[in-house]
Amino acid sequence: MDSAKTYLDHEYVLTNKEFNLFRELIYDKAGIYMADTKKGLISGRLTKRLRHFNLANFGEYYAFVHSDTAGSEMQVLVDLLTTNETYFFREQKHFDFLRELIVKNYKPSHSFKIWSAASSSGEEAYSMAMLLAGELGFLTNWNILATDLNQQVLETAKRGLYPMSAAEKIPNEYLRLFCLKGCDQYSDYFMIEKTLKSKIQFQQINLNGAWHNIGPFDLIVLRNVMIYFDKETRKKLMSRIAKKLTRKGYLFISHSESLTGVSESFKCIQPAIYQLK
Repeated sequence: MDSAKTYLDHEYVLTNKEFNLFRELIYDKAGIYMADTKKGLISGRLTKRLRHFNLANFGEYYAFVHSDTAGSEMQVLVDLLTTNETYFFREQKHFDFLRELIVKNYKPSHSFKIWSAASSSGEEAYSMAMLLAGELGFLTNWNILATDLNQQVLETAKRGLYPMSAAEKIPNEYLRLFCLKGCDQYSDYFMIEKTLKSKIQFQQINLNGAWHNIGPFDLIVLRNVMIYFDKETRKKLMSRIAKKLTRKGYLFISHSESLTGVSESFKCIQPAIYQLK
């Protein structure tokens, strides 16, 4: 490639061969299956990286991320191709269940541990922490592990700074107790209160990679993740999840997902709510 040539106005076209290369790559790195309909998504999200490195085509970018000079670019690629849609108190029935059936059975002499296994930018973990702090206080022995593959969204989660528009579903009492309104340049933002933050550990974990020194958990929340995995990957994941739960521990998935034909280790309590047999 001519190093003097620039591709700022170049129109990039993702060939089928290149699409298959990136589809295999994200499956290998994250277990995510990209259907044929995702070709446009891959093209749209990676084009900016081709322009950033002044590359001629997607094949050059694929070669670059595997090179010794790529640095952290492979993580950037994974971050770009992993979807992170979330908001505070998503799927209210899960929080109702957590309050009514789990929190009311909590024994102060025991610990209570939750794993938010695809926490994205932190809204899910902070929502559960608000509920637990509101019901149990801070002095009791509960904590949350919040993990994600995407390093960029984890940094957002650790910061705990969100636009005021994100507070729509947070109960007013929790807003008053656990959220601090910003001022000056942050007047349109709120920040999670530091004591609540201290009850959550944020960590990068690949669900299809190694899980070192975590668990067991009383509740694992894994919502809107399995829809991106093929059936074999889902089976393997559920087998590992079952081993990370306490006796009769609970698992929350999304209402668009099911464990039917995936795992026999769980019994369905309510739609999208399972308990270890």
